[in-house]
Amino acid sequence: MAGPRRIDVEEVNGVTIAKFTDKKILDETNIQLIGNQLFSLVDEDRRQKIVLDFSNVEYLSSAALGKLITLDKKVKAIGGKLRFCTIRADILEVFKITRLDKLFTIKETQEKALEGF
Repeated sequence: MAGPRRIDVEEVNGVTIAKFTDKKILDETNIQLIGNQLFSLVDEDRRQKIVLDFSNVEYLSSAALGKLITLDKKVKAIGGKLRFCTIRADILEVFKITRLDKLFTIKETQEKALEGF
């Protein structure tokens, strides 16, 4: 995988937890790296149960939202599930305005995101 790691990945009871390492996911290069690293979890590792942890993220650009939508499609295409957790209120507001809160399963905590996988 090229470039510095933009996500920390761990496995908990067969569920992949990907935690963003950047506070600000704004510039195109970073977003491309993050997208590639997330996509490889599905395309190369065939991981079907993924939780994205946003606890470090303070800012998220609209281009990053596009990557998340693509990731969701990839996960669903292999019969998997994608969940988000620990999203700051101001970022969650963006998900609500764009109606992406209807597309994604969003939980308050990592524990709740892991329930019922």
